[in-house]
Amino acid sequence: MIDRSALNEAFDCGSPIQPCKTYLKHYGESLKERFATGSIPTDQLVTERAELIDEILKRAWHHHFSDDAGAALVAVGGYGRGELHPMSDIDLLILFKGEENFDVFKTNLEQLLTLLWDIGLQVGHSVRTIDDCVREAAQDITVITNLIESRHLAGSRPLFEAMLEATDPDRMWSSHVFFEAKWQEQIQRHAKHDDSISNLEPNIKESPGGLRDIQTIVWVAKRHFRISDLHDLVRHGFLTEVEYKTLIEGQNHLWRVRFALHLLTGRHDDRLLFDHQRTLASQLGYDNDYANLAVECFMRDYYRTVMELSRLNEMLLQHFQEKILLQDQLGEPTEINRRFQSRSDFLEVTHDRVFEQSPTALLELFLILQENQSLKGVRASTIRLIRNHTYLIDEKFRQDTRAQNLFMGILRQPIGITRALRRMNIYGVLAAYIPAFEDIVGRMQYDLFHVYTVDEHTLMVIRNLRRLTVDIYAQESPFCAQLMNALPKEELIYLAALFHDIAKGRGGNHSELGAIDAYAFCRQHHLSEYDSHLVSWLVSNHLLMSMTAQRKDITDPEVVQAFAAQMGDASRLSYLYLLTFADSRATNPGAWNSWKDSLLRDLYIATRRALLRGLENPLAQEDLIKEKQDAAMWNLQQSTDLRTEAILGLWSTFNHEYFLTHSPNAIQRHTESILATPAYELPLIKMRQTAKRGGTEVLFYGIDRDNIFAVITTLLDQLALSIVNARVMSTSAGFSLNSFLVLEQDGSPVEQGQRWDEVTGTLRGGLVQDGDQPLKVSRSLPRRHKHFDTATNIYFTQEPNSQRTAMRLVTLDRPGLLSDVGQAFASCQIRLQHAKITTLGAEVEDIFFITDRKNNPILDETQLECLKQAVTERMPE
Repeated sequence: MIDRSALNEAFDCGSPIQPCKTYLKHYGESLKERFATGSIPTDQLVTERAELIDEILKRAWHHHFSDDAGAALVAVGGYGRGELHPMSDIDLLILFKGEENFDVFKTNLEQLLTLLWDIGLQVGHSVRTIDDCVREAAQDITVITNLIESRHLAGSRPLFEAMLEATDPDRMWSSHVFFEAKWQEQIQRHAKHDDSISNLEPNIKESPGGLRDIQTIVWVAKRHFRISDLHDLVRHGFLTEVEYKTLIEGQNHLWRVRFALHLLTGRHDDRLLFDHQRTLASQLGYDNDYANLAVECFMRDYYRTVMELSRLNEMLLQHFQEKILLQDQLGEPTEINRRFQSRSDFLEVTHDRVFEQSPTALLELFLILQENQSLKGVRASTIRLIRNHTYLIDEKFRQDTRAQNLFMGILRQPIGITRALRRMNIYGVLAAYIPAFEDIVGRMQYDLFHVYTVDEHTLMVIRNLRRLTVDIYAQESPFCAQLMNALPKEELIYLAALFHDIAKGRGGNHSELGAIDAYAFCRQHHLSEYDSHLVSWLVSNHLLMSMTAQRKDITDPEVVQAFAAQMGDASRLSYLYLLTFADSRATNPGAWNSWKDSLLRDLYIATRRALLRGLENPLAQEDLIKEKQDAAMWNLQQSTDLRTEAILGLWSTFNHEYFLTHSPNAIQRHTESILATPAYELPLIKMRQTAKRGGTEVLFYGIDRDNIFAVITTLLDQLALSIVNARVMSTSAGFSLNSFLVLEQDGSPVEQGQRWDEVTGTLRGGLVQDGDQPLKVSRSLPRRHKHFDTATNIYFTQEPNSQRTAMRLVTLDRPGLLSDVGQAFASCQIRLQHAKITTLGAEVEDIFFITDRKNNPILDETQLECLKQAVTERMPE
């Protein structure tokens, strides 16, 4: 809808500024309306906007330059392709012949640019001679890429054509060199985005599978084949009509999302931030369904689109490599078997009907890649055949014993399992062979905890397990690597990993539903009843160990005894521990830290001891306390001059919970520090690195007071430290012994030196103040957290064999949270004994073990209601 007569009138009047601004304003409103109603396809709006800018620029150029000015106006970049989204850059190249008459040229150019800015066009421009273009393009791949897409708008066409000739592939950047450079550029760009299509906040343009991948194909094709559009690739035999249609549909989907994003933000920003995802989902017509949010459906379509574009990108670049780098001079084939052969280190089928004649070859191909590590990949022509024949993987195929043996053979290979499964996923074979897997491809969960789509997370779990068997990676987690190498059948844990989240998005308990699928798959693949039940049990219980470690006091012998009973034997425990370890690291690698690692390891070790002791022989609390006290006493007598009477006197003020929840070494350290500190030097504040627990311990011992937990957590929060564990004890002598395990915001321990001095100084200064100081944390809520509606839920349970009440708090993570909880405890006369802090993205799930003032469990419903109300009132709405 370009009104050329209106534009003519605008430039025919004395000053075109106001008429053009008015026209652009009305056009922008029309653009939004037509996009919102869907009356015009997005690709037409994108090209139409470029055409409108063409018309304005041509008139503006002729308004300031004569036809013989010796200059040319050239569109470059995306605008050169004839594509303009609402906030896209308008990139221009102004070509001029030389320095003669430059002053006049410069004056006219400044007037032109001023006009464009005045009417509201934000243009990016460069001013060059042909020699400048040649020099800059020869040195910079970005410059030559822009010139490849250049398009003449106005001025001297001979000058423009001379520039094209001067930068021709025969003169610089041969197609061979250009392809190598663009390929490496794509590899580096993908690496910046973790080589993953499923980042939580992907970049529509730059992320793998994004618009830049399509553009890379176009640039290479233009440089080598001198094509004018993507459809020319069909004529050259690189794409089929179906593939071309898929490519264009994918591009149009991304264009639609990008167009909406530009209109929503009012700026050139191609990142799909959490700030915008829900709004975009609504604007683009997505609705919630019975099991998924609208935003999850929207992002699933995005991820599936870029996955398909990634497949096409890989295939086309492989084609280009053969055509441009190898120049069709592939070596002679080396036969592998009747169905496959190697050519120039790439795997290919022996003839085009291999999959029709032997459908199970669709799985055999991946096994051959594992068995022949010298193979660099799969030839593009074979990739196309795979994609075109996945329909052969039907129920008959899945029931074929040959296919079943091939699949299990892939999982039993000593090398290449992760790579094989990734390729199977990319080529669509994995979802075809395991139909339930299709439902999790591209499925995201709208939170900050799960940073990958479910399918990519699943493959990351398998990758984490596989790395434990590889020497160069095993040193990252030697304890787990040792256990992994001792498993009797590694393929069982890979199967459990493959199925552990396969039922997500169906509604219902995904662990139970997945366990059913896993058992059926295992039996279908001829696993024994025992092995099938083990895989199914692992899937059903894959969250059990992490929930126990995070929600329960694993220093309590009865908690460990109950968990050991659920395990049944040491073999199951090892399988579940390794699966939990790999799953946790693959859920959010950035949130994994040494503290979480130590939690799982401590639970594993304690449970294994219980199993070795025998489930019928639980360790009594009194026996455990005596064991710890005897060990701590012996250490103290060996390393210090402290009197036994002084030690026992101090211990007599401690409750039994302290000895149950601390190791003999911790009891020794605390006792030695307290007895070595004169009363006039209290409060005692001491820090220590704890390699085993994976953090920095902050120890406090001083006069007890009601709000001591709130004060300390406020001060630590003000220091931007994350508290992951807290143990609080009020002694019978009127003192408080608190131990906090803290990490920096990036999950690392607190570095010794100046940072330790800052922490201890801040705590000492804040704790010696008299009266009630204001407990406020000034740090702001992280940007991402603002876009999640996390309701506050509080649950109370009575610990059956412990004199404590457990309070579970689920709410939005924010600065000052623990301080507010501590103040709520103080206001309701609640005493905190132990806290376990778990952050799940934007959400926290914290467990507080509490008592009344007399150290008894809280059985009074009135007091519990008081606490629930006090905590809720302090949570943001």
